[in-house]
This record gives sequence, structure tokens and C-alpha cells, in this order.
Amino acid sequence: MKNHWSSLIVALVGVCYFSLAVADDSKSETDNSPTSSAAASDPQEAEATEEVPRVSLEAARERAELMHTIYTATLETMHHRYFHGDRAVVPARALEDVFTDIERKTHTQARWISASLKPMSIDHKPKTKFEKQAASEITKGVPMVEKIEDGFYRRAGSISLSGGCTSCHSGFFNASTSREFAGLIISIPVNRDAKLSSNESKKSQ
Repeated sequence: MKNHWSSLIVALVGVCYFSLAVADDSKSETDNSPTSSAAASDPQEAEATEEVPRVSLEAARERAELMHTIYTATLETMHHRYFHGDRAVVPARALEDVFTDIERKTHTQARWISASLKPMSIDHKPKTKFEKQAASEITKGVPMVEKIEDGFYRRAGSISLSGGCTSCHSGFFNASTSREFAGLIISIPVNRDAKLSSNESKKSQ
């Protein structure tokens, strides 16, 4: 039990640390922008001209990897410590509230997608071309797929499903004995000129 509490605390502290770090970085970038000093004298103008804070591709990758680690650690801890049948909210669903809060504070998005098993919710069904490609690659055992589109760096990371997960996704009488996966898509606003290298782009096709 002590280990469960320690893991949960570490995960939650990590989420808080990440939120504060992103907020500080965003504030610094905004303060150093050419329009920041002029907008500061007029709050209404500042609100009208405010843009989504963007970071370099390198910074986006580091943050996406950190967020993946934090979210998966929290998910595992919640499964083992708090989720007991129908007496609690499914951990993946509970974490979606965290996703929403983090997006509101940092403009960084996260969402689950189904991969090798059917989605438990239609909201988790892969929708975009990238999400469908990512689900296909994750099902094959690829740990991570990335792409830059619409001004966002998108990272699809593999989530290995345990026995408790597969019993629900597959059905209690059709539990899979093979390794099964879901995916976690993290999207971070990046600089307009950010591009993957040619080799990286080929891997993400």
C-alpha cells in the first residue's frame, strides 16, 4: 500500500510540476514577444491578441514524453489502488478530467485511442488519419508514432493493457491471452516552422 501511495504522490507531483513549468515557459515566451509590452497597457487588447504559446520541436518532444510517463504512471496506480469493479470510476475516464484541466492551463491536449481492442467508448475510437495510422502501428508493437500537423506536435504512445483492462475490453468470457495495446495521443503547440526530419517523416507515414 505504501508503494501505491508513493507512486500516486510522485505522479501527481509530476503533473503539477509540469503544469507550472509549462505556465512559466509560456509566460516567459509571451513576455519576450514584440507585442507583449504594448498589450500589457491595454488588458482588452492583450486578450484579443493573445496567441497559443508555442515551443520548439525539441521542447515539445521532451514534454510529450514526460506527460506520457506521468499519465501512464498515474493510470497504473489508480488501477491497482482505487479501481474495484463497479465501485469506482474507470481510471482512464478519471484521467480525462486531468486532461481537460491540463489543456485549459497549458493548451496541451491529450486523449486515449483504442488500438488492438475495441474501444470502450466511441470517444476513444481513432478518428483522424494520424490516429488511425497510430493505432495500426501501436497494434503491431511500435512504441511511439509522431507527426506535426495543424501547428501541433502529436505523439501517439503505446499503452500496454493488463489483465484487468483486457477482461473489460474483450469481454469477461473472451479475455485475450496475447499482448494488447491502447494509445495515448499528446498534442503540443509548436513553432510554425517546426518540421520533422526526412527520416522521421518517413517513419510517420
